[in-house]
Amino acid sequence: MAAGRSSFKSSSGSSSRASDTPSPLRRIGRALHLPFTGTARGIRKATHAHGAGESGLGKLIELHAVNGAGDVMITVALASTVFFSVPTDEARGRVALYLAITMAPFTLLAPVIGPLLDRLPHGRRAAMAASMLARALLALVLAGAVAGGGLQLYPAALGVLVASKAYGVVRSAVVPRLLPPRFSLVKANSRVTLGGLLATGAAAPVGAGLQAIGPRWPLYGAFVLYVCGIFLSYSMPHKVDSARGESKALLAADEAHLHGPARTRARRPGLRTVGPAVTHALAANATLRCLSGFLIFFLAFLLREHPLTGQSAAVSLALVGVSAGAGNALGTAVGAWLKARAPEVIIVTVLAVVLGVAVLSAVFFSTLMMACLGAVAGFAQALAKLSLDATIQRDVPEAVRTSAFARSETLLQMAWVVGGAIGIALPLNGVLGLCVAAAVVAVGWLSTVRGLLSSARHAGPTGRARVA
Repeated sequence: MAAGRSSFKSSSGSSSRASDTPSPLRRIGRALHLPFTGTARGIRKATHAHGAGESGLGKLIELHAVNGAGDVMITVALASTVFFSVPTDEARGRVALYLAITMAPFTLLAPVIGPLLDRLPHGRRAAMAASMLARALLALVLAGAVAGGGLQLYPAALGVLVASKAYGVVRSAVVPRLLPPRFSLVKANSRVTLGGLLATGAAAPVGAGLQAIGPRWPLYGAFVLYVCGIFLSYSMPHKVDSARGESKALLAADEAHLHGPARTRARRPGLRTVGPAVTHALAANATLRCLSGFLIFFLAFLLREHPLTGQSAAVSLALVGVSAGAGNALGTAVGAWLKARAPEVIIVTVLAVVLGVAVLSAVFFSTLMMACLGAVAGFAQALAKLSLDATIQRDVPEAVRTSAFARSETLLQMAWVVGGAIGIALPLNGVLGLCVAAAVVAVGWLSTVRGLLSSARHAGPTGRARVA
């Protein structure tokens, strides 16, 4: 009897062990999906580290990564349609028309975005989801336009641009609500920005591969990404929609610009009552954003007409774009490492460095100097933007900080539009173009250096502690 029971246990144990052993097909399946699940777990671990998962910042990082990947898919599709598909002279006219139809209305709409979003403090998640939904539907419209050459390409592209910038404004306003414990605002913004840059870099070659299949496929990829973004928008915590203690911010250096009853109303906490540091930092950042828009459009045509030695126009643009993207990523990483101590000094320093490189690029014009200018401009733009964030964190009361981010982001986008318009209007002369770039930076640096350094000297120790 005992021998029978032992034989039964032995047989049942062996059958249990046999059932636990995965079949060859199951092992193959695990091996195939392991790279994807392992990568997903690694991304989730990185985005949710140091309390970002508990605060909800990790969700925003993932949403911003999806947003960046979708936008680069749209960019690849439109660049191939508007820029590379026709001769250079015709491309210049088509891009000018594209800018006129999309950028000019956006310049008029941009000042409305900040105040409009101020009226939606309880619907920030819905606003970001609406931006994703609008771009998803417009990507399908663009897919039909790029294949058939329809005129709907231009208004659809304008809609994508406006929706993208509206998302950027809301995202800047959301970050202060999702700060983990012992996290500065500049560190949180650097994480979000870096996540978007990495996603953009990963999606760009995928978009190029889809473009090789057909002009519609990058737009279909963008549609899928934006749909994912809709669900990610609503997955963020409910405190994103909280507007407790908030009020609107108005951009001005001080109260001297006000007269009559408006002076009394403006004495509540706001950018009018915190001194000129924020507006000087914003003006300096607008200079760098204007330079960015100028370089994108001017170098796009210049390198198409005169590509790098032995390279095609597409490869030449890709090399300069990669250098600018690498500089931007490095600036974001350095900004997080510095923790934006003495942000005014950082802004003045990076502007001076960009000015010096721009002057050298104009004097010793070469493809190497163009790539260096793109890298330095990207580095400076990222570091200066993080320093602007730190200045707003230090000087703007919490009651109006969210509104300040929304309005400052709108002004920076307008500066980018102005820079792009200058770039498209100039003749394709490299030395002339880089002289104009140096002049733009010089005007911004000279007009803000005194105010920024004065603000740095007068910033108290308490303010500096809040930045760090």
